[in-house]
Amino acid sequence: MTSSEALRGAILPVTPFGQNCLILWDEATKRGAVVDPGEAGPVLAALKELGVTAEKVLLTHGHLDHAAGAAEVGETLGIPVEGPHEADRFLLDGLAQSAAQYGFPGRPVVPDRWLAEGDTVEVAGRRFEVLHCPGHTPGHVVFFDPAARFAVVGDVIFRGSVGRTDFPYGDGPGLVRAIREKLFPLGDDVSFHCGHGPGGMLGEERRSNPYAGERAEG
Repeated sequence: MTSSEALRGAILPVTPFGQNCLILWDEATKRGAVVDPGEAGPVLAALKELGVTAEKVLLTHGHLDHAAGAAEVGETLGIPVEGPHEADRFLLDGLAQSAAQYGFPGRPVVPDRWLAEGDTVEVAGRRFEVLHCPGHTPGHVVFFDPAARFAVVGDVIFRGSVGRTDFPYGDGPGLVRAIREKLFPLGDDVSFHCGHGPGGMLGEERRSNPYAGERAEG
């Protein structure tokens, strides 16, 4: 379990890649959102077990381990899919083929709402700011709750590492630039949830991340 002040959170590893799907909800109302449902079945089962009513699906980016279950979750629950930035449309269009290569189900998804820098999304009455942080993918977005000092960063940054950029349209310098110019200025006290491995603090990454921190080359 994690928490972002008024919101509770449960991390659910999904897909053969062990991607950290995140369920966020308000404990009083049991309403919330699902972030990056790479597989539908485990997510739907977890929502039922938690007694949480998801009101939307949020996507940080279009890679299969984050988005392959979004269409099924959205349609099963009758809720909208929001995000990522439209620059990831090509990834969402190809989800069925890419998921099949790894032996798990996936369907293309057309978000009900594409997101861009400066947009906001609401989760159980909490407002998250949208930051467009390309590099890992061209349409990657980050969700930041300024009141809770909490960010959902997808595969932009990890504890002690950063997202891969050896995929089509990956951009290593662009990724580092997004981290330094958009994430680190949010503040050292901001905690983050990432798509793989444990979360962390932006201050620690600013100081010591070997790829984007103060000691990194470039």
